Amino acid sequence: MSWNTVQLEWDDDVATLTVDRPDALNALNVATLEAMGEAIEAAANDGARALVLTGAGDAFIAGADIKYMQDLSAEAAQEWGELGHDVADALEAFPAPTIAAVNGYAFGGGCEMALACDLRVASESALIGNTEIDLGIIPGWGATQRLPRLVGDETARRMIFFGERLGADAAAEVGLFGEVVADDDLADAAAELADRIAAKPAFAMRTAKQALNQGYEGPQASGLEYEKRAFASLFGTHDQREGMAAFVEDRDPEFE
Repeated sequence: MSWNTVQLEWDDDVATLTVDRPDALNALNVATLEAMGEAIEAAANDGARALVLTGAGDAFIAGADIKYMQDLSAEAAQEWGELGHDVADALEAFPAPTIAAVNGYAFGGGCEMALACDLRVASESALIGNTEIDLGIIPGWGATQRLPRLVGDETARRMIFFGERLGADAAAEVGLFGEVVADDDLADAAAELADRIAAKPAFAMRTAKQALNQGYEGPQASGLEYEKRAFASLFGTHDQREGMAAFVEDRDPEFE
């Protein structure tokens, strides 16, 4: 299979999924999310023993396509949220460990895709955060549930309430990144980590991942369903319209 905005490459049993929209800082639109979902499924079907997610150029995934979101109705936003959740859930449920190799910007939906991976390694220049509040919305692809479990409640609330953007070292200090390496070393570091995972017994690794995820399934599933509804309900509000218009027009927003 081939896609215009996503590349899936193999090195023995390790698959690398690269979001390839460098001119848009790899921002996620409908076509790219759909391609990601297909690529993740293809990697699973072909027996990947580890999956690396990264971005082309100078960004991991700068976020979702705000120009597309700007005029969505609540109903359309629900569908958009469902699509993002489907991809994040596919990463979380992937039968082998997934690794986010975070190069550059990972904001909003990009941060949420990294959160859905099992492990995260970052370059020194990486910046990560849930910045949706400044668009008049909330995270819509899983961060309200996954982020607190990873970094703790207080840190997650600060990141989401204030739209905080953390540098690589600060993110590592709160547990968001497991490893920070020099920019030029990121690809090799992620590949080495993936190779170590791929060398482990596949069935035991899959079982270990399922057991780790099992502890979150009940409460998290309910939380994710709530998040979908809450995310969609903000579309059509003044703050959502104003926040996204200000972003597109490159000006400061005037919220109610």
